[in-house]
Amino acid sequence: MQLGLFSLMTLRDHPQGVKGVMNDTQTMVKTAEEVGFDIAWFAEHHFANYSSSPSPLMMVANAAGWTSKIKLAPGVLVLPLYHPLRLAQEIAAVDAMTDGRLVVGMGTGYQQYEFDRYHVELEKKVDIFLEYWDVMEQALVTGEVEYRGEHLSIPQTTFAIKSYQTPLPLLFVTTSHPRLLDRLKKWQVTPFHAASTLGSPVLYKMVDGLNQSWETLGENPATKPLAIMQYVHVTDSKAEALEAAERARYVGRMANHLRKPVLPLDDNGYIRNEPFDGEYTLEQYASNMVVGDPYIVAEKMIADIKRLDPINYTCNFQFGCMPLERAQRSLYRFTKEVLPLVEKEVGPIANIGLK
Repeated sequence: MQLGLFSLMTLRDHPQGVKGVMNDTQTMVKTAEEVGFDIAWFAEHHFANYSSSPSPLMMVANAAGWTSKIKLAPGVLVLPLYHPLRLAQEIAAVDAMTDGRLVVGMGTGYQQYEFDRYHVELEKKVDIFLEYWDVMEQALVTGEVEYRGEHLSIPQTTFAIKSYQTPLPLLFVTTSHPRLLDRLKKWQVTPFHAASTLGSPVLYKMVDGLNQSWETLGENPATKPLAIMQYVHVTDSKAEALEAAERARYVGRMANHLRKPVLPLDDNGYIRNEPFDGEYTLEQYASNMVVGDPYIVAEKMIADIKRLDPINYTCNFQFGCMPLERAQRSLYRFTKEVLPLVEKEVGPIANIGLK
């Protein structure tokens, strides 16, 4: 099982603003590489302070200059918001920039606010994704594209730059949609699932849905790879655990608002910290996420592993603009105190998720 670091890069109360968020992200990725994490993921979101990362490939290209071993990945590219010809070229270029350390995460997206401003119909996101992937696959693998579809038409085009890794970098996709799984299974794509602030109860339901989709395709879910992401905070303090839960709640509120066409914004253009119907209490957030002392965090992680058998376990340590000192301390404690407890119960991390 690989270990991943996820950077959402939320802007909330950082004293240095966006530049401070960028600097913190660099420190966290360097720390993850130092302690042996396998992949650093960079989110993609637009316009709102929910994320300071509108271009994850730009983040990957930048990170290639201050890392040397850790794999680097967009988490994820929202395909319907791109032109596939441009995106294919950028993937090929970044694959070379990283000396083949690029991992490609893709998704259809879900935020109505973003889609409206790019004049893309959210309801057609699956059809658009499939057409765009047809184009990108041709470009990256064969170097030749000619395409006629419902959503785009491309004359015969030759690409001088193809994927550095052959035939393609490793592919991850944030979907359970049968059509997407069926289209991408030839590349042994890994579904990447996250319930984010909602934690394990919702994550398990998401993976149950994924498994049902595999079964509708005549596939055995037990033979399929799975990657998951959890919000993680290691602390002995109940008060600090609740503070982490409050930051998670802030992220959850923003994500809820971004599913709508209009945002409640404050005078700074930030999404207001407004509750929504049915949201968790802080105690519920802390309980459902991977938050607590090393023994509690290990127990929750072990439960995830036994239930899901993932090949990739990705952690978001700096959610809600978490102060760097706390996030970095949590990452170090996760490595030094939590992982030995996990391995004592389930064996070496490297052997988990082998199909």
